[in-house]
Amino acid sequence: MPVSNQYKQMKRREFIKTSVAASAMAGLGPVGVSASAAEPLSGKGMEYYELRVYHLKSSASRGLLDAYLGKALLPGLNRLGIKPVGVLAQQDQTGKAAPTEVSDPLAVLVLIPYPSLESFAACGGRLYSDPEYRSAGAEYLQSAKASPAFERIDSWLTVAFAGMPRLELPAYCREKKARMFELRTYESHSELKAIKKVDMFNQGEIDLMREVDLGQVFYGQALIGSNLPHLVYMLSAENQEAHKRHWDAFRVHPKWDKMKNDPQYADTVSRITNRFLVPTAYSQI
Repeated sequence: MPVSNQYKQMKRREFIKTSVAASAMAGLGPVGVSASAAEPLSGKGMEYYELRVYHLKSSASRGLLDAYLGKALLPGLNRLGIKPVGVLAQQDQTGKAAPTEVSDPLAVLVLIPYPSLESFAACGGRLYSDPEYRSAGAEYLQSAKASPAFERIDSWLTVAFAGMPRLELPAYCREKKARMFELRTYESHSELKAIKKVDMFNQGEIDLMREVDLGQVFYGQALIGSNLPHLVYMLSAENQEAHKRHWDAFRVHPKWDKMKNDPQYADTVSRITNRFLVPTAYSQI
């Protein structure tokens, strides 16, 4: 007897909850989240963020991906109440990239905020049962093996920090003015140190970044994905010059000097990488 879609979705939700619970047992559990955090949050608790990176085979395939994302995926997600969805591409930089900077000009990053794990688990099935989504994305979804729309997709599931439980957008982002983004990833050499670094953000680093106008968008503790344990967060500004000024103000601030020299936060980060990104024309962030 064929297995119903409802049963499949139920098993998928159970799998996601079990995976997150296993991460918590391994010392990767979200800081500040109670044992009931895997239950539906009903929009009242910490959000979950999926970071999805589409790696393209060539610049020629970008048009097909853009058409799918802008006309099928984002409208489909929005109909499910999932928004705003960001679609960002590598920002052109002059000169050679810094050692910590990820340079991947053929990559497109999608940031998807979910109000709960239930929403994340059910999203795929609900999208593919949406005839409007399937129709709008038909060319992409049915692309030939000889000419795929992408080379591969990487994906991470993260949970928001207690210090900033929901995605925020500065005014220039909401108004779709000129803007740029920096996505920063902090890896740690142990699960305990990774949790301690999240705690450092919750205990003052987030507030300080807001004080110096670093244009915070989200903070997420990685639960599932590669290069664990790590955290990731996104900052924004109207341009690179403004972004540099805000970082300079942060680095010389006495509060930061005190935090970074606090022994309890020593050796919490083993590697930092960052991406400079700009929004596509249809990005909602």
